[in-house]
Amino acid sequence: MAKQATLTSRSAVKAVLETGIGDPIARRVRNARAAIGANERIESDVTFMKQDISSLVVLLLAVFMTAFIGSWFAPGAWYAALNKPNWTPPNWLFAPVWSILYIAIAGAGWLVWREPTARRSELLTLWGAQLVLNGAWSWLFFGLQAPALALLDIVALLCAIIAFVAIGITRNRVAAWLFLPYGLWVGFATALNFSIWRMNPL
Repeated sequence: MAKQATLTSRSAVKAVLETGIGDPIARRVRNARAAIGANERIESDVTFMKQDISSLVVLLLAVFMTAFIGSWFAPGAWYAALNKPNWTPPNWLFAPVWSILYIAIAGAGWLVWREPTARRSELLTLWGAQLVLNGAWSWLFFGLQAPALALLDIVALLCAIIAFVAIGITRNRVAAWLFLPYGLWVGFATALNFSIWRMNPL
């Protein structure tokens, strides 16, 4: 009987705390818990937002450094003297095209970074690989004046981009679509690199 009375008493207390009937203290406890939960959610959202902004800044800096390193190796007189196909774009076109593409590359990397760890590891590896290959091409082609080595590099770059799009389309479609113009441009640049290599035997 005593045990049953204790259980009944506990149930009654629990009911009062849950409903707050006739007990303003219980209502205050519930309100305090709700406020704490809301504050924790806000703090979590703020922390996540800060991490998002930090990762975006890091990715933008990585892309900017790649573009900056590439800018060290300008076409110059050597490139001007090469035999080139008649469909070669004018030199002034490359800077604005690459500026747009670099923004898209950073955006794609940021979107992938925001994915859960298990879904982003392969894509981040490919993203980093393409950035290294991208920066190396200018050095190989204009710096070393080696179209053959640059061709090997840009083919590897194109493969990395294609792999990124193929995997990304199942994990983050927007990131994959952002890489599509990049892939088309690099595909065109690969054909141009190949033509210049064939037309200028060394």
